[in-house]
Amino acid sequence: MGSEAPERGRGRTRVLVTGSAGMLGTELVRLFQREFDVTEADLGEFDIRDSVVTDAFVAGATPDIVINCAAYTDVDGAESDSEEAFAVNARGAGNIAAAAERVGARVVHVSTDYVFDGTGDRPYEETDEPGPVCVYGRSKLAGELAVSEAAQDALIVRTAWLYGQAGPNFIETILTLASSGRDLKVVEDQVGAPTNVRDLARTILELIAVGATGVVNATNRGWCTWFEFAREILDQAGYRDMPIEPVTSEQFPRPAPRPGYSVLSLARLVSLTGKEPRSWQDALTEYLAER
Repeated sequence: MGSEAPERGRGRTRVLVTGSAGMLGTELVRLFQREFDVTEADLGEFDIRDSVVTDAFVAGATPDIVINCAAYTDVDGAESDSEEAFAVNARGAGNIAAAAERVGARVVHVSTDYVFDGTGDRPYEETDEPGPVCVYGRSKLAGELAVSEAAQDALIVRTAWLYGQAGPNFIETILTLASSGRDLKVVEDQVGAPTNVRDLARTILELIAVGATGVVNATNRGWCTWFEFAREILDQAGYRDMPIEPVTSEQFPRPAPRPGYSVLSLARLVSLTGKEPRSWQDALTEYLAER
Protein backbone atom coordinates (compact mmCIF):
# COMPACT_ATOMS: atom_id res chain seq x y z
CA MET A 1 0.00 0.00 0.00
CA GLY A 2 2.66 2.52 1.08
CA SER A 3 4.80 1.84 -2.00
CA GLU A 4 2.14 2.64 -4.57
CA ALA A 5 2.85 5.59 -6.85
CA PRO A 6 1.02 8.81 -5.92
CA GLU A 7 -2.07 9.70 -7.94
CA ARG A 8 -0.76 12.50 -10.11
CA GLY A 9 -4.04 12.97 -11.94
CA ARG A 10 -5.49 14.84 -8.96
CA GLY A 11 -2.81 17.56 -9.00
CA ARG A 12 0.64 17.96 -7.58
CA THR A 13 1.99 15.29 -5.27
CA ARG A 14 1.37 16.15 -1.62
CA VAL A 15 4.25 15.79 0.82
CA LEU A 16 4.03 16.01 4.61
CA VAL A 17 7.30 16.89 6.35
CA THR A 18 7.39 16.35 10.12
CA GLY A 19 10.13 18.08 12.06
CA SER A 20 9.91 20.76 9.39
CA ALA A 21 11.57 23.50 11.46
CA GLY A 22 14.78 21.54 12.05
CA MET A 23 17.94 21.72 9.96
CA LEU A 24 16.99 18.92 7.59
CA GLY A 25 13.27 19.66 7.64
CA THR A 26 13.90 23.26 6.60
CA GLU A 27 15.97 22.14 3.59
CA LEU A 28 13.44 19.49 2.60
CA VAL A 29 10.61 22.01 2.64
CA ARG A 30 12.63 24.51 0.60
CA LEU A 31 13.59 21.89 -1.98
CA PHE A 32 10.31 19.98 -2.23
CA GLN A 33 8.15 23.10 -2.53
CA ARG A 34 9.56 23.59 -6.01
CA GLU A 35 7.56 20.69 -7.40
CA PHE A 36 5.28 19.37 -4.66
CA ASP A 37 2.53 20.66 -2.40
CA VAL A 38 4.21 20.59 1.01
CA THR A 39 2.56 20.51 4.42
CA GLU A 40 4.90 21.50 7.24
CA ALA A 41 4.50 20.06 10.72
CA ASP A 42 6.67 20.69 13.75
CA LEU A 43 6.25 21.03 17.51
CA GLY A 44 2.86 22.52 18.24
CA GLU A 45 1.18 21.10 15.12
CA PHE A 46 0.54 17.69 16.64
CA ASP A 47 2.10 15.29 19.14
CA ILE A 48 3.66 12.32 17.36
CA ARG A 49 3.75 10.45 20.67
CA ASP A 50 -0.06 10.24 20.55
CA SER A 51 -1.21 7.74 17.93
CA VAL A 52 -4.81 9.05 17.79
CA VAL A 53 -3.69 12.65 17.30
CA THR A 54 -1.10 11.56 14.74
CA ASP A 55 -3.68 9.56 12.77
CA ALA A 56 -6.03 12.52 12.66
CA PHE A 57 -3.37 15.00 11.53
CA VAL A 58 -1.96 12.76 8.81
CA ALA A 59 -5.44 11.86 7.54
CA GLY A 60 -6.31 15.55 7.36
CA ALA A 61 -3.17 16.36 5.39
CA THR A 62 -3.97 13.60 2.84
CA PRO A 63 -0.31 13.19 1.84
CA ASP A 64 1.12 11.01 -0.89
CA ILE A 65 4.49 10.98 0.85
CA VAL A 66 5.37 11.45 4.53
CA ILE A 67 8.95 12.35 5.42
CA ASN A 68 9.63 12.03 9.15
CA CYS A 69 12.44 14.26 10.42
CA ALA A 70 10.89 14.71 13.86
CA ALA A 71 13.26 13.39 16.49
CA TYR A 72 14.66 13.76 19.98
CA THR A 73 18.23 14.69 19.03
CA ASP A 74 19.86 15.62 22.35
CA VAL A 75 22.35 12.76 22.45
CA ASP A 76 23.63 13.55 25.94
CA GLY A 77 20.23 14.52 27.30
CA ALA A 78 18.81 11.17 26.25
CA GLU A 79 21.01 9.40 28.79
CA SER A 80 18.97 10.91 31.63
CA ASP A 81 15.70 11.20 29.70
CA SER A 82 15.43 7.84 28.00
CA GLU A 83 11.65 7.71 28.36
CA GLU A 84 11.20 10.84 26.26
CA ALA A 85 13.84 9.78 23.72
CA PHE A 86 12.03 6.49 23.12
CA ALA A 87 8.60 8.17 23.16
CA VAL A 88 9.63 10.40 20.26
CA ASN A 89 12.23 8.38 18.36
CA ALA A 90 10.59 4.96 18.66
CA ARG A 91 6.87 5.21 19.46
CA GLY A 92 6.45 8.52 17.64
CA ALA A 93 8.21 7.26 14.53
CA GLY A 94 6.03 4.17 14.51
CA ASN A 95 2.89 6.27 14.93
CA ILE A 96 3.77 8.42 11.93
CA ALA A 97 4.57 5.39 9.77
CA ALA A 98 1.34 3.65 10.75
CA ALA A 99 -0.72 6.78 10.06
CA ALA A 100 0.94 7.21 6.67
CA GLU A 101 0.31 3.60 5.80
CA ARG A 102 -3.38 3.96 6.62
CA VAL A 103 -3.80 6.74 4.05
CA GLY A 104 -1.67 4.97 1.43
CA ALA A 105 1.27 7.37 1.66
CA ARG A 106 4.89 6.42 1.06
CA VAL A 107 6.98 6.61 4.23
CA VAL A 108 10.46 8.12 4.47
CA HIS A 109 12.14 8.03 7.88
CA VAL A 110 15.46 9.58 8.86
CA SER A 111 17.81 7.60 11.11
CA THR A 112 21.42 7.75 12.24
CA ASP A 113 24.90 6.25 12.20
CA TYR A 114 24.59 5.97 15.99
CA VAL A 115 22.72 2.68 15.56
CA PHE A 116 26.22 1.11 15.30
CA ASP A 117 28.69 0.47 18.10
CA GLY A 118 31.63 2.04 16.28
CA THR A 119 34.05 -0.85 16.67
CA GLY A 120 34.25 -1.55 12.92
CA ASP A 121 37.16 -0.71 10.66
CA ARG A 122 35.33 -0.39 7.33
CA PRO A 123 32.26 1.62 6.28
CA TYR A 124 29.09 0.11 7.71
CA GLU A 125 26.73 -1.40 5.18
CA GLU A 126 22.97 -1.35 5.60
CA THR A 127 22.94 -5.08 6.36
CA ASP A 128 25.53 -4.92 9.16
CA GLU A 129 24.29 -5.79 12.62
CA PRO A 130 23.43 -2.69 14.67
CA GLY A 131 24.66 -2.32 18.24
CA PRO A 132 24.08 1.18 19.60
CA VAL A 133 26.15 2.22 22.63
CA CYS A 134 23.98 5.12 23.85
CA VAL A 135 20.32 5.72 24.65
CA TYR A 136 19.89 7.99 21.64
CA GLY A 137 21.20 5.28 19.31
CA ARG A 138 19.01 2.63 20.90
CA SER A 139 15.93 4.84 20.58
CA LYS A 140 16.65 5.52 16.90
CA LEU A 141 17.17 1.81 16.21
CA ALA A 142 13.86 1.07 17.93
CA GLY A 143 12.34 3.70 15.65
CA GLU A 144 13.68 1.97 12.57
CA LEU A 145 12.09 -1.28 13.71
CA ALA A 146 8.77 0.42 14.51
CA VAL A 147 8.69 2.10 11.09
CA SER A 148 9.54 -1.16 9.30
CA GLU A 149 6.78 -3.01 11.14
CA ALA A 150 4.18 -0.34 10.41
CA ALA A 151 5.12 0.21 6.77
CA GLN A 152 6.95 -2.65 5.12
CA ASP A 153 7.88 -0.59 2.05
CA ALA A 154 9.23 2.36 4.03
CA LEU A 155 12.48 4.07 3.07
CA ILE A 156 14.79 4.49 6.07
CA VAL A 157 17.67 6.88 5.42
CA ARG A 158 20.62 6.60 7.79
CA THR A 159 22.83 9.65 7.89
CA ALA A 160 25.50 11.24 10.07
CA TRP A 161 27.13 14.40 11.45
CA LEU A 162 24.54 16.79 10.05
CA TYR A 163 24.96 20.54 9.72
CA GLY A 164 22.92 23.23 8.00
CA GLN A 165 21.91 26.87 7.97
CA ALA A 166 18.76 26.41 10.08
CA GLY A 167 20.18 25.70 13.50
CA PRO A 168 23.25 25.42 15.73
CA ASN A 169 25.91 23.01 14.55
CA PHE A 170 29.55 22.01 14.93
CA ILE A 171 30.78 24.45 12.28
CA GLU A 172 29.22 27.45 14.01
CA THR A 173 30.57 26.30 17.37
CA ILE A 174 34.11 26.09 16.00
CA LEU A 175 33.91 29.47 14.28
CA THR A 176 32.44 31.14 17.37
CA LEU A 177 35.30 29.80 19.49
CA ALA A 178 37.85 30.85 16.88
CA SER A 179 36.51 34.38 16.64
CA SER A 180 36.58 34.74 20.43
CA GLY A 181 40.21 33.65 20.58
CA ARG A 182 39.48 30.82 22.98
CA ASP A 183 41.60 27.66 23.01
CA LEU A 184 40.27 24.91 20.78
CA LYS A 185 40.30 21.27 21.85
CA VAL A 186 38.62 18.71 19.58
CA VAL A 187 38.41 14.93 19.81
CA GLU A 188 40.50 12.99 17.32
CA ASP A 189 39.33 9.43 18.02
CA GLN A 190 35.83 9.58 16.51
CA VAL A 191 35.54 9.08 12.75
CA GLY A 192 32.52 9.87 10.59
CA ALA A 193 31.22 11.74 7.55
CA PRO A 194 30.20 15.40 7.93
CA THR A 195 26.98 15.86 5.96
CA ASN A 196 25.41 19.03 4.59
CA VAL A 197 21.62 18.81 5.00
CA ARG A 198 21.18 20.45 1.61
CA ASP A 199 22.88 17.46 -0.01
CA LEU A 200 20.89 15.06 2.14
CA ALA A 201 17.61 16.69 1.09
CA ARG A 202 18.55 16.32 -2.58
CA THR A 203 19.48 12.69 -1.99
CA ILE A 204 16.14 11.95 -0.31
CA LEU A 205 14.36 13.46 -3.31
CA GLU A 206 16.42 11.25 -5.65
CA LEU A 207 15.70 8.14 -3.59
CA ILE A 208 11.98 8.87 -3.65
CA ALA A 209 12.16 9.36 -7.43
CA VAL A 210 13.65 5.91 -7.97
CA GLY A 211 11.21 4.24 -5.56
CA ALA A 212 13.85 3.14 -3.06
CA THR A 213 12.72 1.15 -0.03
CA GLY A 214 14.45 -0.41 2.94
CA VAL A 215 17.52 1.07 4.61
CA VAL A 216 19.82 3.34 2.59
CA ASN A 217 22.90 5.13 3.93
CA ALA A 218 23.27 8.75 2.82
CA THR A 219 26.10 11.11 3.75
CA ASN A 220 28.61 13.26 1.95
CA ARG A 221 31.54 11.35 0.46
CA GLY A 222 34.67 10.72 2.49
CA TRP A 223 35.31 10.76 6.21
CA CYS A 224 37.41 12.41 8.89
CA THR A 225 37.79 12.82 12.63
CA TRP A 226 36.11 15.70 14.46
CA PHE A 227 39.59 17.18 14.82
CA GLU A 228 40.20 17.00 11.06
CA PHE A 229 36.76 18.48 10.43
CA ALA A 230 37.54 21.38 12.74
CA ARG A 231 40.91 21.94 11.07
CA GLU A 232 39.26 22.06 7.62
CA ILE A 233 36.61 24.47 8.88
CA LEU A 234 39.24 26.86 10.22
CA ASP A 235 41.43 26.59 7.12
CA GLN A 236 38.55 27.30 4.74
CA ALA A 237 37.25 30.14 6.93
CA GLY A 238 40.57 31.97 7.03
CA TYR A 239 41.89 30.79 10.40
CA ARG A 240 44.83 28.78 9.10
CA ASP A 241 47.09 29.95 11.89
CA MET A 242 44.59 29.10 14.63
CA PRO A 243 45.95 26.15 16.66
CA ILE A 244 43.77 23.22 17.72
CA GLU A 245 44.68 20.68 20.36
CA PRO A 246 43.64 17.10 19.52
CA VAL A 247 42.21 15.25 22.52
CA THR A 248 40.76 11.81 23.18
CA SER A 249 37.16 11.07 24.07
CA GLU A 250 38.36 10.21 27.58
CA GLN A 251 39.87 13.68 27.91
CA PHE A 252 36.60 15.23 26.76
CA PRO A 253 33.99 13.17 28.64
CA ARG A 254 30.32 13.43 27.71
CA PRO A 255 27.29 11.79 29.35
CA ALA A 256 26.60 9.65 26.24
CA PRO A 257 29.25 7.40 24.70
CA ARG A 258 29.77 7.91 20.96
CA PRO A 259 30.75 5.29 18.37
CA GLY A 260 34.44 5.60 17.61
CA TYR A 261 33.96 4.75 13.94
CA SER A 262 30.61 5.38 12.28
CA VAL A 263 31.39 5.80 8.59
CA LEU A 264 28.51 4.56 6.43
CA SER A 265 29.00 2.75 3.13
CA LEU A 266 27.48 4.60 0.19
CA ALA A 267 27.57 1.68 -2.25
CA ARG A 268 23.81 1.04 -2.15
CA LEU A 269 23.04 4.74 -2.49
CA VAL A 270 25.23 5.02 -5.60
CA SER A 271 23.71 1.87 -7.11
CA LEU A 272 20.19 3.23 -6.60
CA THR A 273 20.69 6.81 -7.76
CA GLY A 274 23.63 6.39 -10.14
CA LYS A 275 25.24 9.40 -8.46
CA GLU A 276 28.31 9.75 -6.24
CA PRO A 277 27.74 12.23 -3.40
CA ARG A 278 30.08 15.21 -3.39
CA SER A 279 32.92 15.29 -0.88
CA TRP A 280 32.38 16.63 2.61
CA GLN A 281 35.07 19.24 1.89
CA ASP A 282 33.18 20.62 -1.13
CA ALA A 283 29.90 20.62 0.80
CA LEU A 284 31.60 22.56 3.60
CA THR A 285 32.88 25.12 1.10
CA GLU A 286 29.34 25.82 -0.08
CA TYR A 287 28.03 26.14 3.46
CA LEU A 288 30.73 28.64 4.44
CA ALA A 289 30.15 30.69 1.29
CA GLU A 290 26.45 31.10 2.16
CA ARG A 291 26.55 31.72 5.91
